[in-house]
This record gives sequence, C-alpha cells and structure tokens, in this order.
Amino acid sequence: MDSLTQIVLGASVGEAVLGKKVGNKALLYGAIAGTIPDLDVLSRNFTDTVTAIEWHHGFSHSIFFSLLFAPIFGWLISRIERKSGATWRDWSRLMFWGLFTHPILDAFTTWGTQLFWPFDLRLAFQNIFVIDPLYTLPFLVFLILVLFQKRTSPKRSKYNRLGLLVSSGYLMLTLVLKGLAYTKFTNGLEEQGIDYSAMDTRPTPFNSILWMANIETADAYLMGSYSFFDSQPIQFSSYPKNHQLLGSLASHEKIERLKHIVEGWYTISKKKDQLFFNDLRFGLINLDSEEERFAFSYRIVPKGEEVMVEETPKLRSDAKHLLAALWLRIWGN
Repeated sequence: MDSLTQIVLGASVGEAVLGKKVGNKALLYGAIAGTIPDLDVLSRNFTDTVTAIEWHHGFSHSIFFSLLFAPIFGWLISRIERKSGATWRDWSRLMFWGLFTHPILDAFTTWGTQLFWPFDLRLAFQNIFVIDPLYTLPFLVFLILVLFQKRTSPKRSKYNRLGLLVSSGYLMLTLVLKGLAYTKFTNGLEEQGIDYSAMDTRPTPFNSILWMANIETADAYLMGSYSFFDSQPIQFSSYPKNHQLLGSLASHEKIERLKHIVEGWYTISKKKDQLFFNDLRFGLINLDSEEERFAFSYRIVPKGEEVMVEETPKLRSDAKHLLAALWLRIWGN
C-alpha cells in the first residue's frame, strides 16, 4: 500500500501495543515501523531494474525480517526513550507488529509480498489497489481522534479499535466484491463462448467498484472491465502475446527472471525496432485511448551477450487522463 496508509496502520498498531504506557510516542514509533519495509525501493539507486523488482516486497516484507530486526530496533528505541517507562521487550513487541502488519496488508494488493522469504512464494490476493481512499481516510480520521486524547482516556483505545475495525472490515468487503466481480467475468466469458485457460482479477486504481480481468487464451490475452453500475455485457479486448518476438532473448537469464516475476502475464510489443516487455498485472495506463500503453512496460536492449532492461517512464499527463477515464467508467460509461 501507499506510504500514508502504512504510516496510519503502523501508528494504530503501535497505539494498540503500547499506547497506554507511552502515549503518542507509540504512534510515532509505530508509524516509523510501518515505513521501514518500503525502504527497499532505495535498491533502485544501486542495482539493475530486474534485481530491484525482485527485491521490492521481498526480504524487507518477510516474517524473517520482522523477527530479525524488531529486537534490534526495539533496543535502539529503548536507549533513546530511557525515561518512557517501557522496556526493551515492550519496544521490540511494538516494532515487530509494526513491521509485520505492513507486509500483511501488502499481501492483499496486486503487487503482493514475499511474506515467507526466502521461499519463492509471493502472496497477492489482489482485492485492493495500493491507494484506496475508502480504506485510508476513515482510518486516518480515527487516528487523529486518538492523537488528541489523553493517554489514560478510555476514548483513546475506543477510537483506535474503531479505526482498526472499520479499515479491516472494508478490506474484507473488498474480498467479497472481488468474488462477485469474478463471477460476472466468468459468466461473461461463458455467454460469449470464449475458451480460456486462466483468469486474474483486480480492482482498478483508487476504488473497489470497477474491476479488471486478464484472461489467457491460446495465442492472446483478453482484458475486460466490470463496474457494479454496469448495465451492458462485458466487452473484452484482445492483446496478442507475441512471445515469439523475443527470439533467442527468450532464454536470457534476465528475461527468464522477468517472466517469473510477472507469473507469465506478459506480452511483447515492437515499436521502431525496439522490443518492450509489458507487465499485464497492472493493466493499461490509458483506458480512453486506442494506443497500447501499459502501466509497467520495460524496454529490452540487447548489448552483445548482455541484455539491458529499462522501465519506460510514466508521464504526468497519464495520471490526469487515467483519473478522468476511471471516473466515467466507474459509473457504467
């Protein structure tokens, strides 16, 4: 999830663990704990693109990381907050739950997380987008109410529990909505007589009303969208796999790693004699255009026996156009 959401979750967890003893300091250190796992993004500055993708939501989002670093961070905080009345064990417990709940929440997103690192298993339930205001904003309101209560006030724990219950309840609701959307997609494919071997569903950005599906067929991937306000049959657009365009590059170590990361959901496109590896898991970034532009696309540049993989840049205008298109599509347009 986005940084603000993880800060709010971490702060709330910190309050639940240690708020009665140390007051707002529990929120502060809980927020810090909720931020730490995402520092793995710094790997982009000193490693190649493929490795950075592999590391993202990897080791730092694992149970092992939480168990290993919670007592270390707990010891550091206990030295800083010697007069707080909390022990090393208290701070270690706070840090563990702050670190651990971060990847738990990320497991519900499309990107997912390697919770059981070093085992090669990525959990991605894909029932909530990485930024969802309906999850974060009510949670944030309750947390602000907590912030202005006295440490000993019963309202403090009451507001914090409500924040956790409301946010968790919404998270569970999105699982139900995902199931309903999945049924609509399967019915649509059956009604249109489309044979397929696999399907992947996920919410579109910033909401849980409009859902997307990737469908694998023999030589192409289909993409379709469904809004709970739709009154017309689902339409599916076809995108050829074009895997053969890779030629001998298909067996290159970096390309094999990319294919593993996306779990087979990719197409290859060729523009001006350049090859692009398109990650289908996050869909198109231009819903209202006939041009094929995926949210995550990587340019493949052969250099002798080596292969360079470069993520294509995103344009500021993309976000504005995407939001406008999403708003119309959510309402069944």
